[in-house]
Amino acid sequence: MSILAQNNFTLSSHHHVHTTSLPIVCARIHCLAATTKTKPSHDRRLIEPQFIPPSTPVIVTANRPSLNDPTLLSTWSHRAWVATGCTTVLVSLAKSIMGAASSHIWLEPTLVGLVGYALADLGSGVYHWGIDNYGSASTPGFGAQIEAFQGHHKWPWTITRRQFANNLHALARAVTFTVLPINLLCDDPVIHGFVGVCSGCIMFSQQFHAWAHGTKSRLPPLVVALQDLGLLVSRSQHAAHHRPPYNNNYCIVSGVWNEFLDKKNVFEALELILFFKLGVRPRSWDEPTSEWTEDTDTPSQIIAN
Repeated sequence: MSILAQNNFTLSSHHHVHTTSLPIVCARIHCLAATTKTKPSHDRRLIEPQFIPPSTPVIVTANRPSLNDPTLLSTWSHRAWVATGCTTVLVSLAKSIMGAASSHIWLEPTLVGLVGYALADLGSGVYHWGIDNYGSASTPGFGAQIEAFQGHHKWPWTITRRQFANNLHALARAVTFTVLPINLLCDDPVIHGFVGVCSGCIMFSQQFHAWAHGTKSRLPPLVVALQDLGLLVSRSQHAAHHRPPYNNNYCIVSGVWNEFLDKKNVFEALELILFFKLGVRPRSWDEPTSEWTEDTDTPSQIIAN
């Protein structure tokens, strides 16, 4: 949903992951030789099978990103998608406002707008949890996003260096294809109240995410105020997601769902269900590797190439 970190400094062709999915059968060979005879007898060899569980993946990391990497810059294609995404969201909101004004019904569009805002945060957490814990760079459709988030955990500061349209274009494209048909086929102000708010929060969630990695002194005062009020995910709350055990605070719109989801162990329950049904282990069950540990160097210490 809203978790496209788009970090290109991740497990790419420079990475090699070596895993084994079947137990390794090892053999211990014991040589039993006679010691009381002058002429040694033939050795008897006993082979005892020993099962060793599959090892965890060994990941070879890529070089750390540079501050002036061109992949952090916005292109005209990125800007065009953000413009179309914003247009579809604004059209949906305008239809909701105009429909409510003409019918004098304001309560229902307002309430469903609040529901859309809350569900966007919940959806961002579920999606974030999924791509953090399952799949790999080769997963069809989602491989690039999964790969990107591994790099984001290693170098989270890169999202603050990514230009606006570069950061949002993928979500804006998805919002465009989803909301545009609704704009063309529907005029219900209640539906548009939900769609406009929910899709807008999803599209801008990556910017909320970037602000959560910013420093207070460099953020706009309005953003800091919204974070302090809990209307946008706060810096301190999201910082907990980047500390061990890396399995909490997944929501990145407002973060309002994080406490409930973590205290009720919702994601842990889902992980158990998937494990017993499909036999798939989430990454959160393993000890964090270097790929999930933040590089201790700050951006100012990294020499631009």
